[in-house]
Amino acid sequence: MSLTRAVLALAAAGTLAAAGASAQTSLTIYNDGRVLVRRTVPVTVPNGVSTRSVPLGPLDPSTIFSLDPAVHVVRAAYDGAVDEQSVLRRAVGRRVTFRTPRPVLSGVPTVDTLSALVLSADPLQLQMPDGRVTFSMPGQPLYPADLVVSVPSAALTLESAGARDNLRLGYFTQGAQWSASYQVILAGTAAQGDARVSGSAVVQSGMLRADSAEVQLLAGSVNQAGPVARDEVAMKMRTGMVAAQAAPAPYVPVGEQRVGEFHLYSIPEKLTILPGQTSSAQMFDPATVHYERNYVVHGQLPFWGFLPQQPNEEDVPVEVSYTLRRPRKTDFGDRPLPGGVVRLFQADSTGRLQLVGEAGTDHTPAGEDLRVTAGNAFDLTAKRVQTTYTTRRDSVRAGVWRTTATADYRVTLSNATDSAAVVDVQEERRGDWTVVSSSVKPEKVSSTITRFRVSVPAGGETVLTYRVRVVW
Repeated sequence: MSLTRAVLALAAAGTLAAAGASAQTSLTIYNDGRVLVRRTVPVTVPNGVSTRSVPLGPLDPSTIFSLDPAVHVVRAAYDGAVDEQSVLRRAVGRRVTFRTPRPVLSGVPTVDTLSALVLSADPLQLQMPDGRVTFSMPGQPLYPADLVVSVPSAALTLESAGARDNLRLGYFTQGAQWSASYQVILAGTAAQGDARVSGSAVVQSGMLRADSAEVQLLAGSVNQAGPVARDEVAMKMRTGMVAAQAAPAPYVPVGEQRVGEFHLYSIPEKLTILPGQTSSAQMFDPATVHYERNYVVHGQLPFWGFLPQQPNEEDVPVEVSYTLRRPRKTDFGDRPLPGGVVRLFQADSTGRLQLVGEAGTDHTPAGEDLRVTAGNAFDLTAKRVQTTYTTRRDSVRAGVWRTTATADYRVTLSNATDSAAVVDVQEERRGDWTVVSSSVKPEKVSSTITRFRVSVPAGGETVLTYRVRVVW
């Protein structure tokens, strides 16, 4: 396996200053935006009980724990009030200076200052120098420096079995997430053939900052106990992506292992992560796989409930999907694939690659085929109409009635290409229903899905008819 790093600059919507991690930092980034931080901070810990103030940056204070079995965190007081509203609340009972503009005299702008007593922050109440009270800011506030927190810090009461030169801590923060990105290059234009697949792990940092950190990426859906507030920067960082690619690093092996019920990917070299930065790491060497292209027309039956009468003919899309075969005992088949985005490319007549499909994918275990919905076909079209509809109500027992509906459908499939195609017309419904008759033999895919495999000639059309009986 091999690694390629590429760093892209993002036009971030905003950046929250965070404490830079020391060189002895390791991170595990989760798909959902959580980041497990393991840090060794240069704080001396004496024997016995002591209190130390540690600037850790933004984090979830309820998750702080010691990585040293001989050191216990007895109490923790976290001060993360870096926003103005928190500072204003702390200023209640104190005076704050405000800069107020004065009219421009002789073309030179000037400013005045005034001092107001903060009576309340929610709602805002300020007592002016003349004793009157205002509910709005009289100018730009200048807060006392002792009220402002620049870097969130934790006051930790520690109990240690011996003296330590440093403190090893673990905690969770937000501000970065990762997902997989797969590129599939389809060979030729046939309905099946070979494709070249490559995949990268893409790490997006919103507010996270770490210097020379060991980075691991955990793939899987790890449960969360209650809602976790994501920072606004991390939510907005997908917008405004611009410029530019740094020089790639040499190929280096990437480690993959199973931990619990999840898969962990370790980037071997230490990374410096900056707010607003995106990095990618190649997860495996490109693989050649067999693919099959499928066309599907989804049915008209409601999944549950009564069967309605539908008098009008309607155009229905012909969905295009590609299935990448992943048999066991092959390098690509034996590999678990983290969830992410799959992009399909195909060469035009001049050899230039064009995007022909893009879809999200869930985590896919080893040996399971990967199915990608590419979009809707242009030259394959379908029309569906309900041609008959009847219902009958029967009494099952006192006060209980059963309705049986019978309906006929006609699906006209047209093919404007120069090659024949097979289109799956697929009906899906729960409960008591059956196909009574059809012009093409039905196939029972599952307890809820029945499909008709319809051959459509090049430049021609095929008409499928079928009758269903539905009971509710």
